[in-house]
Amino acid sequence: MQELNKNKQYFNIIPLPKPQVETPPMPPMPSPPKPPKQPGEHLHDNGILFMDKEFNQENCMPLVKMIMEYNLMPEDKAPEVIHLYINSPGGMVTSAFHLIDIIKQSRIPVYTYGMGMIASCGVLLMMSGAKGHRYITSNTMVMSHEYSGGAKGKHTDLVDIRDHQDWVYERMMTHYRKCTGKAETYIKKNLLPVARDKWLTPEEAVKHGIADSMIDTY
Repeated sequence: MQELNKNKQYFNIIPLPKPQVETPPMPPMPSPPKPPKQPGEHLHDNGILFMDKEFNQENCMPLVKMIMEYNLMPEDKAPEVIHLYINSPGGMVTSAFHLIDIIKQSRIPVYTYGMGMIASCGVLLMMSGAKGHRYITSNTMVMSHEYSGGAKGKHTDLVDIRDHQDWVYERMMTHYRKCTGKAETYIKKNLLPVARDKWLTPEEAVKHGIADSMIDTY
């Protein structure tokens, strides 16, 4: 295992922004008045994003691109913090991890906010926020469960699919351990019990390391 670790390479998958080329100053020109901002522009300018849909590539890619774009902006234009509000029933694990990898590589910290319901992949995303800045409201419903899927085909195909599902489960368990700080036995008992969904109160989500703070909104 130590020999394998020597071959691992770690680098940031979000490229650095190109250095700004200084140009000679131009004489001041009268600028036309700026048009009023359209709905949504204030959210964009303040680094506010939403994951309020099912997890799939179509719904996750806009967030992936936006986080990368924020990271490529000049410092004086980019937000200091990205605020990601989550209200989702879950979806495809592969799409969730695509978004999570970008969040974990972002040079701008990503704060996560659980609202409404965070279930399945929504929990994976929620716990991925910057430590100390993973917030959940007192009205949020939380559901954590094991990876699920189906398969059909020849016996050899089913064996390969089972191996892949085992690998996905291990990746999920590693993610839970890294983000919650809990041991695998604790996670299996309290967050990923066999053969059933685990519904949690917001207080339990904080206790188990999914979130850092609960917010009373009224």
